[in-house]
Amino acid sequence: MSHALRQSHLPEAEWRSELDRLTLSLDAAALNWISGYTAALARERGGAYGRSEHRPQELAPGFGEAEASLGTQARATVLYGSQTGHGRRLAEQLGDAAARAGLAVRVQSALDYNPRELATESVLFIVMSTHGDGDPPDEARAFVDFLHGRRAPKLGKLAYSVLALGDSSYPKYCEAGRLIDERLVALGGRRLSARVDCDVDYERAAGAWLSEAVIGASAELGVAAIGSARVRALTPLSAVSSDPTRQHPLEVEVIANQLITGRGSLRAVHHLELALPAGRLDYHPGDALGIVHENPPETVERVLELTGLDGHAPVSFDGRELPLHSWLRSERELTRLTRPFIDAHRSRAASGIAQMTALDIPQTWQVADLLKSVPAQWTAAELVVALRALSPRLYSIASSRSSVEDEAHITVAALDYSNDGERRFGSASRYLATHGEDSRLQVYIERNKRFRLPADRSRDVIMIGPGTGVAPFRGFVQERAATAASGRNWLFFGARQMDRDFLYQTEWQQALKQGALHRLDVAFSRDQAERIYVQQRMREQGAQLFHWLESGAYLYVCGDAANMASDVHAALLQIVGHHGGLTPEDAVAYLNTLMGERRYVRDVY
Repeated sequence: MSHALRQSHLPEAEWRSELDRLTLSLDAAALNWISGYTAALARERGGAYGRSEHRPQELAPGFGEAEASLGTQARATVLYGSQTGHGRRLAEQLGDAAARAGLAVRVQSALDYNPRELATESVLFIVMSTHGDGDPPDEARAFVDFLHGRRAPKLGKLAYSVLALGDSSYPKYCEAGRLIDERLVALGGRRLSARVDCDVDYERAAGAWLSEAVIGASAELGVAAIGSARVRALTPLSAVSSDPTRQHPLEVEVIANQLITGRGSLRAVHHLELALPAGRLDYHPGDALGIVHENPPETVERVLELTGLDGHAPVSFDGRELPLHSWLRSERELTRLTRPFIDAHRSRAASGIAQMTALDIPQTWQVADLLKSVPAQWTAAELVVALRALSPRLYSIASSRSSVEDEAHITVAALDYSNDGERRFGSASRYLATHGEDSRLQVYIERNKRFRLPADRSRDVIMIGPGTGVAPFRGFVQERAATAASGRNWLFFGARQMDRDFLYQTEWQQALKQGALHRLDVAFSRDQAERIYVQQRMREQGAQLFHWLESGAYLYVCGDAANMASDVHAALLQIVGHHGGLTPEDAVAYLNTLMGERRYVRDVY
């Protein structure tokens, strides 16, 4: 669109003339698509649809739902449930490809979707992540509950397909997407294409599913594509700009690496400060830093020893040739066991693993533990093919640019333990813990638009972050202080022992003195005979906590998904039930409402 047309307040005759010129050569399908795009722009700019802090529908740049002229035309709906943003980006790319193919399409978060609309959908695509113990993302919980509940409608007219995202190193791999797929069939839905389960290296499998989805939707809706249904290369949306990505990270300098746990702590926690090139890697409190890392040298050598393979042997795979040692050091996952590798190893083992599945293997096992416990014959090429690609690790950013300017801080718990008398390390945490001042790292920003401070700075904020889960809240408090936010800040922190594990203790105490932090409640589980955790402190302060929520406070939770997050959620249900006089069912509805308003947000892992 021309520069002149983008200017506001043009005389009507001028902009109508410009529109006529630009649309002269477009056919009906393209014009229908544009109607949706302009409807989205009108919504964003506060036109006929007005403005709202939480728009009921999200439209990716470049496509939209044709709300006026397409009111009676069949459309496809793309729903996503995403915890880290990967699912949202894939859904937006599907919407973009579908719109370019001439389809009427809307892309929507499961949080903003009215599940009662399922009965009227004709073509539905769902991109669903799995987190924690096989759980859907928080933004999809209400949708999933409705789908599995008694009010779910019969879906005999629905054609659908599911893309499930997960991590095959976890037992309930892609569980959320699998259960949704099975439930839609049970309700009478018809699969347009088979569900595709994607691991963390999802690009190739997801790209194939997206292309098939566009072709299937075109056929189902009787639309002759106006262009290729081929989906563009799957890269983060930030790649459209000059922002670094996981494929093209930015090199930064480590300017500080400080151990912040005391002597005798069971886990060493490091505070790292990174210098950012001026004008690069802009981030917001709540975002994460992606770290491109290498496996510990000890881990690589142990795998080579257990397989009896030559680390200098050249291996060709996926169009590249590297020595086996290089593949294992920087290209392949060695500290997380995946289902495909376990299956491949079982097929090669002489004995001892014939009946073993991923569920039978301890969660603390790494590749070396499996190779040691159940020997098997591997060639160098077969090993490289069977191992999953090494993925960057994400760390919550523990700073605010409003406070630290061209720096980013992270909090790293170094994983270091023993299995059967042998020392094991976390891959990225070991890598970061051993990077001192003046060393270099390859990083990028993983945006977390869900985990944001309220735009209204007068709102109160409650932060619950045991252990390293406190990291993003350091950035929250810095940002609130730097922007002179008038709302109050309340932090719950928990760890094992106060004298060894109280992360950022002096900073929190200083923030209390300066008024940047208004309340601080701590729980140190091993400092007394009775083990006390943050959820007990929450119950003790239940009346005040409920009062804050009733007064419009935003509540954030960060940390362990396996235990802490569910325990905190259970405590919240008890608190709102008791102090709000609610039944258990109404307490669940209360928290679901907070999630729907984005006032109860979790970043758990």
